[in-house]
Amino acid sequence: MTSPSTAPAVTALAPETLRSWIENFQDLVVIDVRSAAEFESLHIRGSYNVPLPLLSEHTDELAARLGSRIVLVCQSGVRAEQARQRLAKAGIDTAYVLTGGAPGFAAAGGHVVRGKDRWALERQVRLAAGSLVVLGLAGGKFVSPKIRMLAGAIGTGLTFSAATNTCAMGKALSAMPWNKATKEPTRESAILTLPVVDARVKAEVNAS
Repeated sequence: MTSPSTAPAVTALAPETLRSWIENFQDLVVIDVRSAAEFESLHIRGSYNVPLPLLSEHTDELAARLGSRIVLVCQSGVRAEQARQRLAKAGIDTAYVLTGGAPGFAAAGGHVVRGKDRWALERQVRLAAGSLVVLGLAGGKFVSPKIRMLAGAIGTGLTFSAATNTCAMGKALSAMPWNKATKEPTRESAILTLPVVDARVKAEVNAS
């Protein structure tokens, strides 16, 4: 039996709980780590867009501005969990990952802002990977057996992606023109616009 002192911290947050927090806590900060295009398509009202690559580059600076009630959001939870782990290394170990991401929050009746409809990046990755596997198998049968290596390479890449919790294909697709928003977030427009929580307030929140 796990003792309270060694029990793992609960980092998942249900959409219904977030709805309650938004209504009751002024110190809440919701950070959406998806791409600007995904954020533009659908996001939680009042959330801040800090895409994962930008957060990864300026983790310490971001952590210095945050309080103790932080919720991280993406499409499915994968990128939000990566962000949580990075913030934990920077001293923020109280961040939560929203279960079901922004779509789950919308499905639970939460207030969201909708814009131009786009496919989520995870869906694009599944389409690209599946298409390449089919292409490799078909090419191996009708053109050259060597083309079947493409399917093997995709399988290896997906296995590595799962083992390391990274996605090279996702990063590549995020750079495509159709995944670009009208205005991409920068350090100045995303991180430096976040409200700063001073040390005294942080201490009071942690003590409550």
